[in-house]
Amino acid sequence: MTGGEATGCSTIFGARNSMRSKALLCVALASSMFASFALGQRTNATVALSLQAPGVSLELPTDADQETQERFAEQQDSKQEALDHMQELYDEGRGYLDEDDFGDAANRFSELAALNGPQTDAALYWKAYAENKQGKREAALADTAELKRRFPQSRWKKDAEALEIEVKQRSGATVNPDAENDQDLKFLALQGIMNNDPDRGIPLIAKYLNGPGTPKEKSKALFVLAQSGSPLATDTLRKIALGQSNPELQRKAVEYLGIFGGKNNRATLQEVYTGSNDPEVKRAVIRAYMISGDHEHLLALAKGEKDEAFKREAIRNLGISGGRNELQQLYLSENSTEAKKEILQALFLSGDAQKLAQVAQDEKNPELRKAAVRSMGLMGGRQPELQSIYNKETDRSVKEEVLNAYFIGGNANGLIAIAKSERDPGLKKEAVQKLSLMGSKEANDYLMELLQK
Repeated sequence: MTGGEATGCSTIFGARNSMRSKALLCVALASSMFASFALGQRTNATVALSLQAPGVSLELPTDADQETQERFAEQQDSKQEALDHMQELYDEGRGYLDEDDFGDAANRFSELAALNGPQTDAALYWKAYAENKQGKREAALADTAELKRRFPQSRWKKDAEALEIEVKQRSGATVNPDAENDQDLKFLALQGIMNNDPDRGIPLIAKYLNGPGTPKEKSKALFVLAQSGSPLATDTLRKIALGQSNPELQRKAVEYLGIFGGKNNRATLQEVYTGSNDPEVKRAVIRAYMISGDHEHLLALAKGEKDEAFKREAIRNLGISGGRNELQQLYLSENSTEAKKEILQALFLSGDAQKLAQVAQDEKNPELRKAAVRSMGLMGGRQPELQSIYNKETDRSVKEEVLNAYFIGGNANGLIAIAKSERDPGLKKEAVQKLSLMGSKEANDYLMELLQK
């Protein structure tokens, strides 16, 4: 990386191909930056409040209190591990379906259904679907019957009823996926009909969406619908996005609203977000805003959302979508230190080295200056401002963060300049120690120079 280059997720990836995967990668990178620090701050803040609150006497927890807290923490960890395991089973099962590996798919969904978690109805549907593909007619009907009996209000009930109709129409012979009709040709024909006669094509798409088709087929049908742009197609997509189908199709409809963008689609996304209580749907809307580059709605959520998790999600996606001006505006209006740290992470994702340097130089809060410097290091550690930040800084921990930024960015010359001029023995030693780990020619030349003195 050359000097002066600003590297963030938006500049690394450029085009919006495979946007969801790139977004996830960017969010994962940003989220890891300050996790351990934030945990320590929450603990310290709790102790500080206990000590400083007026009229409150400080009582050390008893062994019984400590055991209760530890048990509660263990229970919470156990619950989260169980949820993660169930999501893993679901994702694996869906992956096997996409590969037409119906035996392994049925096994995964069977295991998931046995856990009786929040995805049990979906697991029963996909288990029945996979069994039907294997020709296991009676098992498939038993699963759809169980789904309807146990979950009469499930959004998967309509899909299960459609699957039942197909199962009952089959002879019971083992299904050979290779002998199925050419679905690609069917979708080409369907797309042609939608282009020329949407009123005739939409009922055909509805048949796919409400029938027992594969996840791939339903996704393709939904894409053709979203691509049309006709008033009837737009209204149909809106209804699916608002939840008039199963949860998977709803999230996929939300994604397509973001991909195709436009004023009407953005209005629908806002309607979906406001009307949904499903956290996954809300996250899908935020990602759709990011995909469409809708900085206005992301900024509105970052300012007005009461749920901290969704607020952080909106801030991150502002960074991923390159909303630098909105992030700068948000930073100035925000009072929370934790929220400002999240904004600095988002500025890193957007590649805004200039604003990060400004915060590192002008911010009064040393914790925020450290956070800004840390992001500068992740962006290459070669910004010329780092040297002046180090020279002006009075907080030792921020100076150490500058050394870390130089080290992370592989900037040996920056560390050498500090090692030569620094009068503090501890900081000088830290700079030399980092140089000894870099292995660059510049670092080795300076280390040889020290040995010859």
